[in-house]
Amino acid sequence: MAAVAKKHGVSEPTIYAWRKRFGSLEAMDVRRLKTVEQENARLKKLLAERDLEIEVMKEITRGKYLACPSVVGRWLIQ
Repeated sequence: MAAVAKKHGVSEPTIYAWRKRFGSLEAMDVRRLKTVEQENARLKKLLAERDLEIEVMKEITRGKYLACPSVVGRWLIQ
């Protein structure tokens, strides 16, 4: 097990933890898990972008920024 851990640059306890977590999964389950994790990451990114846009809009309504009419979706600091 030490050789496998060294080959992949992880510790032996990590290998055992992975085996415990993923050892009983079939190939189809692993593919599905990977797909779900990728979709989750995409949705988290969208949520973070939306939250940032909301914060920018709050700042705009407080008068700290001006909209730049020549560049759609961009904001300039006063």
